Amino acid sequence: MKQRLSGLIQRIDRFPEALVAWGRRQRAACRERGWRGIFTPSRIVLTAAALLIGSFVSLSWVTRPPPLPGYAAVTANWHPSEAWLYDRGGRLIDSTRVDYQARRLGWVRLADISPVARDTLVAAEDRRFRSHDGVDWWALGGALRDRAEGKRARGASTLSMQVAAYLAPDLATPGHRSTWDKVRQMRAGAALEAGWTKDQILEAYLNLAGFRGEAQGIGAAALGLFGKTPATLTRDDALLLAALLPNPGAGSTEVARRACALSRDKDCSRFAGAAASMLGPARSLALDPGLAPHLAARLLDKPGARVTTTLDARIQSVAIAALRRQLQGLGGTRARDGAVVVVDNASGDVLAYVGGIGGESTAPAVDGASAYRQAGSTLKPFLYAQAIEKGYLTAASILDDSPVQLDTASGLYVPQNYDRAFKGPVSARIALAGSLNVPAVRTLLLTGVDAFRDRLWDTGYRGLVEDGQYYGYSLALGSAEVTLLEQVAAYRSLALGGRWSPLRLTEASRHEPLRQIVSPQAAWIVADILADPNARAGTFGVDSALRLPFWAAAKTGTSKAMRDNWCIGFSDRFTVGVWVGNLEGDPMRAVSGTSGAAPVWRDVMMTLHAATPSRPSPPPAGIETRQIRFAEGIEQPRREFFVKGTALDQVAAAPETARRPRIVNPVAGSVYALDPDIPIDRQRLAIAVAGQVAGHRLLLDREDLGTADSRPLLLPTRGQHRLRLVDLGGRVVDQILFTVR
Repeated sequence: MKQRLSGLIQRIDRFPEALVAWGRRQRAACRERGWRGIFTPSRIVLTAAALLIGSFVSLSWVTRPPPLPGYAAVTANWHPSEAWLYDRGGRLIDSTRVDYQARRLGWVRLADISPVARDTLVAAEDRRFRSHDGVDWWALGGALRDRAEGKRARGASTLSMQVAAYLAPDLATPGHRSTWDKVRQMRAGAALEAGWTKDQILEAYLNLAGFRGEAQGIGAAALGLFGKTPATLTRDDALLLAALLPNPGAGSTEVARRACALSRDKDCSRFAGAAASMLGPARSLALDPGLAPHLAARLLDKPGARVTTTLDARIQSVAIAALRRQLQGLGGTRARDGAVVVVDNASGDVLAYVGGIGGESTAPAVDGASAYRQAGSTLKPFLYAQAIEKGYLTAASILDDSPVQLDTASGLYVPQNYDRAFKGPVSARIALAGSLNVPAVRTLLLTGVDAFRDRLWDTGYRGLVEDGQYYGYSLALGSAEVTLLEQVAAYRSLALGGRWSPLRLTEASRHEPLRQIVSPQAAWIVADILADPNARAGTFGVDSALRLPFWAAAKTGTSKAMRDNWCIGFSDRFTVGVWVGNLEGDPMRAVSGTSGAAPVWRDVMMTLHAATPSRPSPPPAGIETRQIRFAEGIEQPRREFFVKGTALDQVAAAPETARRPRIVNPVAGSVYALDPDIPIDRQRLAIAVAGQVAGHRLLLDREDLGTADSRPLLLPTRGQHRLRLVDLGGRVVDQILFTVR
């Protein structure tokens, strides 16, 4: 039987050539004999032959297999559904699925599949694979015999025939399994064997076969069902995979029964539990570390892409652990989300990029490292650097931390400090290190809003797309929206003496040249202030999370309504930025800069410098050092640094006559309540002014209260009042609003 069927296939394959040769012979015979009549014996034979030839032609056409690609073309055109992310050392850190038609990993070479798995799958699917020529005639004969005897027919498709069907899907179209279709598949299997080696066919089968659901190929099946690579599959693993092939949607009981039958073992109890585990809830891909899902979503957009990043898997893991520990400690009712970015100062390479850790987050897919959030006080270092560079301020300059209100297009702007208290005259060093708001606004008045906005744009804050007047004076307090990645790039520029360049996320990115944004002297002085634990002690205490056992500069920030909490800082080698908040925008509860983001920043910095402590950089040329004293004991004597040409030895308050005339009492925005238990004629509000106010007058609403130096006492009525200070020409030089209840 085998010889007859094999000969039939060969004759069908050779039939077109035989037909052409027969036609030539018949034409030659007719020319020699001439026409002898229609019903001659030879004509009858000729007609019968024509009918026979037509039948063979039809059979050849019906069973003609489609052209099949070669092995090289199949492997070259293989497109995985996944893309992979690697760290700077070539270690896999994450992957993401890009193509959702089927779940396919990279093409798995036969040498990368465990021998026992290969042999077990071949024995289960096509045990005579190595000996047949594409068609297993013994299996085919057995299937025909079973059908003739009324038994359930066994499958007779070889691995070669199945691979041919994978390469030409119309060979195995559901609902079209006629005899002729089977012959087509047999012819295709034989043709494949003629052009491919056995190992190539087996390799293709193991990559193209569907095992479970959308998992195509042994790579996806091994990883998704067992959390293994194909090279580590065991015999039992292979038996379970083979048990899935006839029906990939089978339940665990049926799969265990089939695996037991294939194994021919006496004790098959182990397969029940193994099948249930394999087909249980979707496994996480254990071999995929999942260290940078947000960066993977950002960089991986093509199936099969393999992107090498600048990340360091060890530092990435440290940042994840520190952020997870802090968010778990805060609890989801206080803050749910966070992000961390670590950068190498010298190269600009991003060593850690944590866009979030999931946990109790209600928006885990949002990338916290690239999301625009309100900056809070984190922009102040660049404001002071600009003022110092321009010569408007020194680190020892005195700024007045007292109530101030500014006329804006939308009304009066009255900045407040974080603790709602005022410290009076303070140096620029104390004001910046302690993150005082009113001195920052006064500094912005010196530099100008537009100039400061342009400086921030040059420092990489590309979310500031409006002009300075759009943001107004609140820009000093961080009303603009920025990303953590922009923050880290900007603070890195302070670590590099005022030089900025874009950060690198992939090894393929080119190194951009550094551009000088801030003068080296101003950048160094600001860095020294941010690293001064004594200067920040008045606001943060002497032992906050910002104080490290080595040199490091840091700045915290909290946005309006406690929606964002930042800590950005740098050492001699690294810049680390941390954001903590709620990605949905709801306020945090009881979280500040030193209790939210700063502990994460500290943990990461401590790990980065566990072996080599950070050291301060020497001052650049153009820096002068002086021992200074403050008049009236405003601050303690200290050593201070100045841009050359701006140094001084003593700092004294300006004389009263040199100060701007202003109202110092009532404080702007104050609310006063009349006490019903005190006689009304005993309740008065004292008016106090400062500066050279000779000739100036006070106006309460529209009532003239007299000269400013008379210090009148008021008994205002209930409601809101406007108190104005006007000069001799009638020009308003200061005004405040207060309320009486």
